[in-house]
Amino acid sequence: MNNNKQILIVDDDQEIRQLLQQYLSKSGFDVLTAEDGVAMHQILEQHAPDLIILDVMMPGDDGFTLCQHIRRDSNVPIIMLTASSDETDRVIGLEIGADDYIAKPFSPRELLARIKALLRRAQFSSTSSSRFMRFGQWRLDTLQRSLTDQHGETSELSGADYNLLMLFLQHPNQILDRDAISDATRGREALPLERGIDVQLSRLRQRLGDNGKNPKLIKTIRGAGYVLIAEVSYES
Repeated sequence: MNNNKQILIVDDDQEIRQLLQQYLSKSGFDVLTAEDGVAMHQILEQHAPDLIILDVMMPGDDGFTLCQHIRRDSNVPIIMLTASSDETDRVIGLEIGADDYIAKPFSPRELLARIKALLRRAQFSSTSSSRFMRFGQWRLDTLQRSLTDQHGETSELSGADYNLLMLFLQHPNQILDRDAISDATRGREALPLERGIDVQLSRLRQRLGDNGKNPKLIKTIRGAGYVLIAEVSYES
């Protein structure tokens, strides 16, 4: 029985598809490829890949549109590829549910590291078969990636916010340092003086209505990291 993780590459560039297929196959993955959205949907009707690598610029439906289609029914990790150096593509991708983003040209080794980090995080997520998670006055829908408050108001989470929140929910009452957070959300350790994690945390706290000076959900442990202090429960 083959227990290798399966990866689907969706890119209209045949050379990139072949390069990644060869490299990832040698790294122990089963690899499927599609040249456009039509081929992608045909493959997804017969297979359930563990991760999807999705190019942004393609004929027909672009990567953003395909990502939205996937997210309607699946929580599969998605890495988006783009030839643009504009940060706008990255922001859009993460907002519509992508888990990570990498710009072309890229190192296959860097992509492999991102893939492994996302698959580790997905494995933690699958430890519970429950779709819903409750914490504080919130309920998280892990399939739709949406939050519902005590008044029944629902809002969708961006890919980055969802990944960070899931990390805390999977490790309640555990101190998570900056390197652990960066590794789980970005596939690498935090860089010196990097402020991106602080921005992520501030944005998530704002979404949750949590006051950093008097926290009820995420507490800062000075010199150590951050900890989710709310009780987490599961619902089917």
